Amino acid sequence: MISIVIPIYNAGLYLPDCLNSIRQQSYNDFEVLCVNDGSTDNSAEICQSISSIDNRFKLIDQINGGVSSARNRGIKYSSGEYICFIDSDDVIHKDYLKNH
Repeated sequence: MISIVIPIYNAGLYLPDCLNSIRQQSYNDFEVLCVNDGSTDNSAEICQSISSIDNRFKLIDQINGGVSSARNRGIKYSSGEYICFIDSDDVIHKDYLKNH
């Protein structure tokens, strides 16, 4: 299994496209740890919404500590054999996990 860690800070404009590109992966054995790093926009609500329809997605909230802190928090809660970091404004190809 692959653990995907996404550090998130005020990414509401980009986050839906990012999360949907992950949901559409051709490789399905993954979990997504959405680490909300103290966002003040609707980022947490977007993550909560997707986690309610897809149990591979998990929301982790923390006080703003920066991107490194958010990545480390995601690593702490990951259960995959491999870890992949994706930024909250990235959109990935449907075979990204399969080919990497």
